[in-house]
Amino acid sequence: MKAPTVSTAAALLLLATTADAQFATSIANQYQILPNVTYLTAGGQELKLDVYRRRAEQPGVQLPPQPTVVYMHGGFWAAGAKETAILTLIPWMEMGFNVVNVEYRLARQALAPAAVEDCLCALRFLNGQKATYNIDPTKIIVTGESAGGHLSLAMGMIPDSADLGRECAGNAEVPRPAAVVNFFGISDVADVIDGPHRANAAMQWFGGMTLAARTEIAKRVSPMTYVRPGLPPILTVHGDADPTVPYQHAVMLHAALEKAGTPNQLLTIPGGKHGGFTNEERAKIFATIRQFLSKYGVTAK
Repeated sequence: MKAPTVSTAAALLLLATTADAQFATSIANQYQILPNVTYLTAGGQELKLDVYRRRAEQPGVQLPPQPTVVYMHGGFWAAGAKETAILTLIPWMEMGFNVVNVEYRLARQALAPAAVEDCLCALRFLNGQKATYNIDPTKIIVTGESAGGHLSLAMGMIPDSADLGRECAGNAEVPRPAAVVNFFGISDVADVIDGPHRANAAMQWFGGMTLAARTEIAKRVSPMTYVRPGLPPILTVHGDADPTVPYQHAVMLHAALEKAGTPNQLLTIPGGKHGGFTNEERAKIFATIRQFLSKYGVTAK
């Protein structure tokens, strides 16, 4: 093999000293990991979350309360686990956010609307423990992929009047998210339960409910039900060739939010499927996320 030229060697050295490389080598110093914290006991099950708490690099220095990303995994409310999403969290840490990775009850453990209620309880728990985890409750970003995207929309859009989350522990309020970053989430639950895009995995979340019960609950947990002015800014990322959650869900939500005057943005990935984006596409996605959050003042300190 030909030895690297001076210019090639210089380029390699530059690559090794980029901000990304520096972050990768120092992440252990920048974050404290608090795994499997119980935030709720429901149906005899302890529900857990993992906290990646940002800390100062200088010993003895206390950071101010931090903007925090709350992430929910996908799996059509019937599959998946928080542990499968760990690598997905790294770009958020590189941006300097606290990160919380939430587990919720799946269909085999509890039917709809349990997953939504669990995530609301996780937000309430984090608000109650904001001092412990150094969280700024006014700067919480909710995000997730697929069913996690739906849950992030639900966290940002469902009002208290929906009367969900009654099993939550503690007296703290459920904090209002400052922004939502929705990765190809379901915006119309009825569509994947009894509509043209019915999915067998999604149906598991509703078990053997009657049509009337399914219809009522699907409407109650659908983000489209709650489009209105005054919502937090919402960024949706969706591939226009998604075979699992139709791209139309993103288009429909974007149009409704525009009509309501809610700040929002739709980032379309041309030819994009259900995730699995290329490196270039992911770079574009996170550059857009940075710009979007900066525009609305929800950035890491």
